[in-house]
Amino acid sequence: MTRAQAGPSLRSGRQRLRATRAVVLSAAKDLFLALVLAQTLHAQPRRVLERREVRVEGHPLSVWSKRPLTEVGGSIVLVHGRTWSARPNFDLQVPGSGINVSLMDALVARGYAVYALDQRGYGGTPRDATGWLTPERAERDVSAVLDWVRAREETGNGSRVRRVPARRPVLLGYSRGAQVAMLVAQRHPGQLSGLVLYGYPEFDQPGAGTIAPLAPPRLRTTAAGAAEDFISPAVTPAGVKDAYVRTATLMDSIRTDWRLETQFAAINPALVHVPTLLLDGERDPYANASNHPAVFSRLGTPDKWWVVLPGGDHVAHLELQGAFVNALVAFMERR
Repeated sequence: MTRAQAGPSLRSGRQRLRATRAVVLSAAKDLFLALVLAQTLHAQPRRVLERREVRVEGHPLSVWSKRPLTEVGGSIVLVHGRTWSARPNFDLQVPGSGINVSLMDALVARGYAVYALDQRGYGGTPRDATGWLTPERAERDVSAVLDWVRAREETGNGSRVRRVPARRPVLLGYSRGAQVAMLVAQRHPGQLSGLVLYGYPEFDQPGAGTIAPLAPPRLRTTAAGAAEDFISPAVTPAGVKDAYVRTATLMDSIRTDWRLETQFAAINPALVHVPTLLLDGERDPYANASNHPAVFSRLGTPDKWWVVLPGGDHVAHLELQGAFVNALVAFMERR
């Protein structure tokens, strides 16, 4: 074969090689971008979960905690809602998914010491001798935990380095926990540096004439009940709903029983004078955003924020966690 005859063949071979290299480089670039995106969205470092026992009037309360490995910028106490305890809500694990939707991990990654309370009868906390939980009992328990957290943070918790001087914790209440947190803020304002009302419900409470059963019913919880808050599939990461259902029904197989719920009638936003963030998912059927302007306008503090997460529902902290944490941290670090 002459050089002239070989020319077109060599040129076409070089072209094929360049094309192959381009495809390989493009695929490598796509893989790199996918890995970066995965790390950005999902690769929160998982911290060690510790269980602490706080005794209130002799009764043991489980408080779950996670902390940054080095600097600590502040602390936050998380209070769960009506049916499900702290771990499914605030430290949900989704095995085999490669994603991390633990709110505790997300806040630790931003430099916060995080504490999540299991109220009486929930998760790792037993019921007390009465078998019931009441709003005022819950309020006193949260108040005691806030004092315990502040004392623990002021001691430095071992060798941890603080980025800022120890200060009062921020209190976040979720769903019915937001109602409890509102009572705490009204009655114990000196114990917290800020209040976050997330998914704050405006349920009609039982009237004074409502007859409560003599003994706690202790009804079993259901998978359908655990799944019912996920009404926005377009924003729910794959596997999160199933993991939530498994964890919630395992940790809280028996529904905790409340009574004297008329005590929530003492809630009065005008009596809240600590900085407050009202945080909602747009599609949350319990935190009715159409009524929240009245709640927001009545808050007694001038230092107040209201953030609505577009597309989110009653579990927006698991679905839109980036936006959720950004709003929360912006509020906590506004000064």
